Amino acid sequence: MTLAQEKIIDFDKGNLTKNVHEFDRVPVILKFTDPSKIVETYGSYGQIGQVSIEGQFLIPKDIESKILYVMMHPTGSLNRLPMPLALVKAGKHVLCANSRYPSNDSSLIMEKVVKDLSQYIQYAKEVKGYEKIVLVGWSGGGSLSLFYQAQAENTTITHTPAGDVYDLTKENLIPADAVIFIAAHLSRAETLTEWIDPSVIDENNPDVRDIEFDIYSPDCPNKPPFSADFVEAFRQKQRERNRKITEWVLATLKQINKKGESERGFVTHRTMCDVRWIDKTIDPNGRTENECYLGDPVSVNCAPAGLARFSTLRSWLSQWSIDYTNAKGVDSAKLIQKTPVLQIINEADDAVPATHNPTIRDALATSDATYIEIKGATHYYRSQPELMTQCIDHIKEWAEKRNFW
Repeated sequence: MTLAQEKIIDFDKGNLTKNVHEFDRVPVILKFTDPSKIVETYGSYGQIGQVSIEGQFLIPKDIESKILYVMMHPTGSLNRLPMPLALVKAGKHVLCANSRYPSNDSSLIMEKVVKDLSQYIQYAKEVKGYEKIVLVGWSGGGSLSLFYQAQAENTTITHTPAGDVYDLTKENLIPADAVIFIAAHLSRAETLTEWIDPSVIDENNPDVRDIEFDIYSPDCPNKPPFSADFVEAFRQKQRERNRKITEWVLATLKQINKKGESERGFVTHRTMCDVRWIDKTIDPNGRTENECYLGDPVSVNCAPAGLARFSTLRSWLSQWSIDYTNAKGVDSAKLIQKTPVLQIINEADDAVPATHNPTIRDALATSDATYIEIKGATHYYRSQPELMTQCIDHIKEWAEKRNFW
């Protein structure tokens, strides 16, 4: 069924050109059984243990293809974002796949997202007849793509970090034929840890803070440009806070299990605080100082859309704990031995730290790894159509050499 027909208008530095490209949005709804003791997301399930996931095929009109570009973010909906639209504009068949946790990661379990992604890939190959799958991981979808591909090539996971049985070795994880990693970070856990506010002393009262590390406060004695010693102390305090929350999560989970309770939610305050955002000398790239991808760092530090603001105990262990998550990009990269991988780095990225992609590059086990940097590109390519086009051109050149275009 065709949901809608759309036109993508090609802008060149703000000027409308004559290139108009039409495509269809075709919905896909997949339902499957996935044993669970509780309902994790409101309104997305029928009976307990039944999962329904929704995505959209973006199909250019009058273009047949046996190659499908698949994009998934753990929680985000991608079908209106620049990258998939640019791919379909280039004549590619694209699937924007939502997980079972659309726009709400409070109860998200990364291992279950892997299964969701596997359902789309299996459907695309076995039902829709696509012969090649190119997995495109943009932003938070990057570490997910590596996690999926690593488990598809060499499945190791049988339990979630909370100890719940979730055996991916029994799933039909079909490996993608290629992976593209664009404007993507190491993992949700490691990114949160580099952004969590280390000044918070009392998790139940975020107004109780250590002024030495409260870098957004005018009373903080440490000012940018920050010394190397301060940055290292700041990072250590961030790691300590992540681990302190993890210890509380483990203890609370043990406590409620004794009571026969299954889960509990909690709030993590002030999770968007990074010395890099107010000091460009730290891990320098082309980003704008005193900004981040969500806007003003001081404001977003307390905003409801901040990373890990709302979470369940099990979800914290699966996606936010630096010591317990299974979805670290480096660990996944080491398991990817057979698949071509393209990394595209946005040099002015205001979300992904400049240190993350070189770390992934050095960890990849595959012999077919390509690393490309786009000078001046920001995370979302806002008002940068020429750089978005440059990104697609890099993908095309890389994919053509491997028969994925």
